[in-house]
Amino acid sequence: METARIEKRIGVRAPADRIWESLADLPGWNRWNPIETAVEGTIAYGGSIALTEAIAGLPERRASVRVGEWQPNAQLVWVEKRGLWFSSLRYFEIDELEPGSCIFANGFIFNGLRGEMHFDRHRKALREAVDSVAEAMKTTAERA
Repeated sequence: METARIEKRIGVRAPADRIWESLADLPGWNRWNPIETAVEGTIAYGGSIALTEAIAGLPERRASVRVGEWQPNAQLVWVEKRGLWFSSLRYFEIDELEPGSCIFANGFIFNGLRGEMHFDRHRKALREAVDSVAEAMKTTAERA
């Protein structure tokens, strides 16, 4: 059951495979992603990914997550259990409208009572985080 969601969608003038290249290159996230860095692991169903999350206004933290879903040139989704009453889902989606033109989306979905409280308390910081990731991906993909 989804408790709270925050998302940013942005138009990108680049093919889906160029956006996917940046997503699939986990060690390369330091070059484009302003909030998730030091990323390592494997993109595979149930694969483990470790990363450092640095959202302005929140304490920096090291996280270990599990890949929930992924599809080349389309999506990467991971899930993190954050305690008894709190889990989060982080997603990146690529929707190719026509060759060389995509919508890139990224967001968080928080579940559980503490997830809703976390969302309510940090809504502004989370909004700025997803906005900055979208803008950074757009700049990176369009520059390549």
